[in-house]
Amino acid sequence: MPEPTGAELDAVRARRAELRDQYLSDDRPASTARGIHHAAFVCRDVEETITFYQGLLGFPLVELVENRDYAGSSHFFFDLGNRNLLGFFDFPGHDHKPYEETIGALQHLAISVSPESFDLLKQRLDDAGISYLGPDRGADDSLYIRDPNGMGIELYREVLGHFEGTVLLPD
Repeated sequence: MPEPTGAELDAVRARRAELRDQYLSDDRPASTARGIHHAAFVCRDVEETITFYQGLLGFPLVELVENRDYAGSSHFFFDLGNRNLLGFFDFPGHDHKPYEETIGALQHLAISVSPESFDLLKQRLDDAGISYLGPDRGADDSLYIRDPNGMGIELYREVLGHFEGTVLLPD
């Protein structure tokens, strides 16, 4: 899909400015949510997914049970730190099409990692021959990979609640 240019780009930028002015406020009320309990995604293969997230990325598997809504399906969780969970389901016997980045689908999941973990994970990816994007895009705080299911994962060397050095959510 081609990026907007010229007048189209000017219109997109003007609309973004309007939305910021209309909806962003320094007087922000407290959220009604406590946080993300877990994000749940569909995987192609349970063991392949465990090997990637626990074995390669170092996110401990903390539960593996039968899906309460679909007999024969597994539901499992990884610890992302800070009481955040990453969940997956498999659906044996279903013919799922390959991952597609489209409206309503995950573009990427950004996972905060420490500088030490970032360096370790980059080395693990290099050692495993897994290709990634970054940190060569003018910033050295992110790298982007695809998990075995095709999902985009960003390993982001940034503190939770911050974006590009700006505090979005104070401690």
